Amino acid sequence: MKRDALALEESLGALDRGLLKRRRATLATLSAAGEWPSVTVDGRRAVDFCSNDYLALARHPDIASAMAAAAVRHGAGSGASHLVAGHGIEHARLEEELALFTGRARALLFSTGYMANLAVVGALAGGGEQVLLDRLCHASLIDAALLCRARFKRFAHADAAAAERALARGDGTAALIATDGVFSMDGDLAPLAELARLSRAHDCWLVVDDAHGLGVLGPTGRGSLEECGLDEKAVPVLVGTLGKAFGTFGAFVAGAADVIELLLQKARPYAYTTALPQPIAAATRQALRIAAREPWRRERVLSLARRFSQAAQQLGVPLMASTTPIQPVLLGSTARVLRAQEELLNAGFWVVAIRPPTVASGSSRLRVTLSAGHTEDQVDGLVEALGRIVAQLPP
Repeated sequence: MKRDALALEESLGALDRGLLKRRRATLATLSAAGEWPSVTVDGRRAVDFCSNDYLALARHPDIASAMAAAAVRHGAGSGASHLVAGHGIEHARLEEELALFTGRARALLFSTGYMANLAVVGALAGGGEQVLLDRLCHASLIDAALLCRARFKRFAHADAAAAERALARGDGTAALIATDGVFSMDGDLAPLAELARLSRAHDCWLVVDDAHGLGVLGPTGRGSLEECGLDEKAVPVLVGTLGKAFGTFGAFVAGAADVIELLLQKARPYAYTTALPQPIAAATRQALRIAAREPWRRERVLSLARRFSQAAQQLGVPLMASTTPIQPVLLGSTARVLRAQEELLNAGFWVVAIRPPTVASGSSRLRVTLSAGHTEDQVDGLVEALGRIVAQLPP
């Protein structure tokens, strides 16, 4: 035990010396809804610019009321897995509404996006088959590819030609290509039309995890697929999360009826876990209704993203190319990005430093995310602070 303790201490010490040890900040909202995005971060007041609450729905009073009322009716927990006794009326209704929202025959709820991706890849790919992933895919897709025991390859980020070369070099059946729709740390979009063409040519599944696109992109908020003009025929498997633009929790997979039935029958992350609480499903149904009747939320967050990007570039802030609410400020070293995070907090803005292993070594960044709840003055204040702080950072 002593030797193990020393090994653990050394491992943790190495992370600390490399400025890679993660420390959780404790955030508190100043009220349920009215004052967000102002929060306290470890007791210091700041404006939150790193939440994924793109449509400012997470603290919406109508959504909270729907959750509370459902808790009174159905209880706080589901009590069992979906396939035993945990599948309730709110789950069933939400799945129907998600299928309608995405324009697909069926949808299947999962407790997290991580579990949804594990389920999809595990059910659709097997040992000896080839699975291709964009190099910057979310960790859940990478883990899914490893766990399903397929022959796993990664192609250069957002490079459909590289994917095509990898498929041509493959010496086995191509089971699927998987990609994020919007990449969570870069804010850019996948070349979905080109990947759809490839998947058809090689008779394999195309799986798109649109966690950061749904609710935000496209003329009606249907996400990156709508933005690119792609339907279910082009992208047969769509994964979405509910804890970002829709402000609640959980995830879903949408697709043809037989695809969803296969997941229900075969997906271990679905069968062997307790079902999402019904109050969360009820809250999500309310969030979908609000997002549909208030398109100004989507329009506003995209407008604020453009405002931030244009102003930051004028001040020489090193932005990555993104037209989405995710606006990364590339600073390179971990020391610089941690210094910038602290200086921003001192200036009243909470923006988290993103470091390896989340991003590649030498590409540490501040991940600024915009929300419909931000004001123009808050965005302008952040830009001014960023311009000043970045200019003063050591090389």
